[in-house]
Amino acid sequence: MTAILEQMSILERKPESLAGVPEWFSESRAEGWRQFLELPMPARKNEKWRFASLGNLQFEGVMVPPEAKGEGHYGAKGLEVRAARFGFVNDTLVESESHVPEGVICMPLRQALEEHSELVREHFMRQETTLGSAKFSALHRANVSTGMFIHVPAGVVVEDPIEVFHWLEGENVVAFPHTLVVVGENAKVSVVDYFQSDSKVKGSWAIAVNDLAAAEGAQLTYLALQDLCEEARMIQVNNTVVGKDATAKAFILNAGASWARQESLSRLAGTGSHSDMLSVSIGREGQEYDQRTFQHHASPHSYSDLLYKNTLYDKSRTVFSGVILVDKEAHYTDAYQTCRNLMMSGEAEANSMPGLEINADQVKCSHGSTSSSIADGELFYLEARGIPPREARQLIAQGFSVEVISRLGNEALEALVLSFASREFDRLVGMGN
Repeated sequence: MTAILEQMSILERKPESLAGVPEWFSESRAEGWRQFLELPMPARKNEKWRFASLGNLQFEGVMVPPEAKGEGHYGAKGLEVRAARFGFVNDTLVESESHVPEGVICMPLRQALEEHSELVREHFMRQETTLGSAKFSALHRANVSTGMFIHVPAGVVVEDPIEVFHWLEGENVVAFPHTLVVVGENAKVSVVDYFQSDSKVKGSWAIAVNDLAAAEGAQLTYLALQDLCEEARMIQVNNTVVGKDATAKAFILNAGASWARQESLSRLAGTGSHSDMLSVSIGREGQEYDQRTFQHHASPHSYSDLLYKNTLYDKSRTVFSGVILVDKEAHYTDAYQTCRNLMMSGEAEANSMPGLEINADQVKCSHGSTSSSIADGELFYLEARGIPPREARQLIAQGFSVEVISRLGNEALEALVLSFASREFDRLVGMGN
């Protein structure tokens, strides 16, 4: 019987119980498994999965791996200056370094469940998954065993970023990274999540969830750098709640994985709240990046700005579906949504579905999407100055992404993202693009 269970895929095998966690967390995991079994798999006629390649949802033989051994053996390189650095290999903690200010809680989720149970419970997966991946969010809830918990108390400023590395290792494995960040009143923090893997990963998955909460006057910056190998796949659900006069920036970079779906919901819950939703994706070969967003204005005088840019080579594909919802009482809302696609190949494909739902007065909202190739005039300008055509194309492609990256407003974070993007563009030059 044990041998049979070990061969069952993650979709068939009930998660094992965890020792030492509070009762509410065990109940949450059990409820997640119940919801997962009840919810249907995505179907082609489901509008929330429109244009998605559902054939990528392959989980046969995918299993939770055994606990990783060793320390710091993953090939990760991040910032030179940081407030903390934590590393996980297949959800096992292998590295821990922290220099955060006094009063800041920065620890693995498993430890936080023991030491700060009620604080975690207050914010853990409190938002409903509404953009299509409720079944996989439930699967995450049922299987999550650790991750990161960061709590910055009122008035505390964490000057340097906190780094969290999630590393996939081995074939047909699945990890459930979870990042929970709670920022108190007038506090400030930046968090970088890295999703990476070794080159031998095949048929493996990361099913990630991050909960972000910014209280009144807080400033929260969150980066998700997705750089998995070409054989891996990913689903990420991002829920952000922005309080009164608070600011939240959420940035996503896609530079790896054969298929990735990211669902980002930003709820502007307080008057004067501000949300920036940013993304840069660099697709090549047959990669597909599927991004669904929801800008929910629940309070008056709130502001949101979404800017997604995709650079597509070869036969890569993107799907973007975004909605701005303005509630009845959310007067004087100011909201923008822009998705732009730079087509570097005649075989690349971009699908964009922006939308608005306005139920209040005195609002200013706009949305739009564009897809275009490099203009001949741009190439001529660079070639006339002695730059070879291939290099000229890559310079234009890199410049296309800079507008998004510059909105981070932090030199160290901007340099970090540019280093990832530049490496990917250099690789494309080597492949003859």
